[in-house]
Amino acid sequence: MRRLALLSLPLLLLVTVACTTETEAPEPAREDAVATRPSPFQDCAGLTDGPADPVDGAAAGDPLPELTLTCFTGGDPVALRDVRGPAVFNIWASWCPPCRKELPAFQRLSERAEGRLRVIGVNSRDSRGAAQSIGEDFGVRFPMLVDQGEAVQRALRRNAVPLTVFVDAQGRVRHVDSSGALDDARLAELVQQHLGLTVTA
Repeated sequence: MRRLALLSLPLLLLVTVACTTETEAPEPAREDAVATRPSPFQDCAGLTDGPADPVDGAAAGDPLPELTLTCFTGGDPVALRDVRGPAVFNIWASWCPPCRKELPAFQRLSERAEGRLRVIGVNSRDSRGAAQSIGEDFGVRFPMLVDQGEAVQRALRRNAVPLTVFVDAQGRVRHVDSSGALDDARLAELVQQHLGLTVTA
């Protein structure tokens, strides 16, 4: 009996390896298929457009981290400190249920506050295919940056997603929210409180 068990062990390992290989193989194909579809997100070209407001040295809040991220749609990388505010950054991942729950509220905020406030996504530690699918499914259209190494969270000393960063016209961080999924009313309240802008909920 012991001899039979030892003989069957290599066969069991072979079957296990084959199943693992078989289940992992389709992943790149899915990524390739996604790459051929147009991105649902806006490009990032306009994020640094506009006159820079003078920075008041006495203003409260730290500047955005000195980081440069790639844009989901390609093009030139974006230096966070060059982004013209006021802005709300939504740091999210497709595998995070509260992130998926709040994404539609951020899309509505971007529509309601267009021309007065930028809404910018930062997709964190995610696959391109999963992020694009969520964007398509939830109708997310605002510009999307990519941060696979969680550099933004580390720079802000926050180990959480979703994470929402409120940035004023001078590029200073006024508030970082990690309380969980935000809805329309709470987003409007936070924008009013920290950026002084009124947005209908």
